[in-house]
Amino acid sequence: MRLLPAATLLTAAALPLALAACTTGSPSAPAPATAPPSAAPSPANPNAGLLTGTQLKGLLEPRSYFPHGYVRDPAGTRDTGPEYQQPGATDVTKPKCRLLGATSWTSITGISGVSFAEDDYINKARSSEIAQEIDVYRGTASQAVMRKLGAVATACPGYTDPQTGSRATVSEKASPRFAEGGYVITVTDPAWRSGTTLVAARAGTAVVTVLSTDGADNGRASAMRLASQLVSVLQGVT
Repeated sequence: MRLLPAATLLTAAALPLALAACTTGSPSAPAPATAPPSAAPSPANPNAGLLTGTQLKGLLEPRSYFPHGYVRDPAGTRDTGPEYQQPGATDVTKPKCRLLGATSWTSITGISGVSFAEDDYINKARSSEIAQEIDVYRGTASQAVMRKLGAVATACPGYTDPQTGSRATVSEKASPRFAEGGYVITVTDPAWRSGTTLVAARAGTAVVTVLSTDGADNGRASAMRLASQLVSVLQGVT
């Protein structure tokens, strides 16, 4: 998880280096990711048929997808590799709303999947950022994640930006563009040069999450375009 670049703020000029784990729990006893995508889960192999982090990494959009001037940030690029991690869930009755100002913001749900891949692109000249992530879950956990993400604005109508001390406002709408469910979250703050758009969409056992500050529309157009592309790619392989 990487904090939103401080360069997007009116009062800051440098990118923060804070980085935390993408998931809410630590991996334990990973199982080999040898099952083909067509295999059916079973008690002996609950991860059968689920995409690994290595496979998800190959589904993320490459550097060529992003506008000129964007460079991949190594600090915001990671995946679970060829093995699965142990899924988990924690009580988030009071979610950490400030997570909406970071990549891997899906961790606000408190539900972690068995695999993920993410990367982050930054344009320092334009003080903007675009991040993409795919998380994969067992069973119906992806639906539970979406239900929680659909209530983000209710749980977090606003939060205090830890970098500026100013108050960020959160709004959210469901998006009919995504057949299996999707939400568009907008975060604005008077201390920022531009707002942030967060998009979440489900594709089977996977949840796509995107963060963008690119453009004069608080990053909405670029976030929707990238999320739609990732969902389309996932639908073609699952």
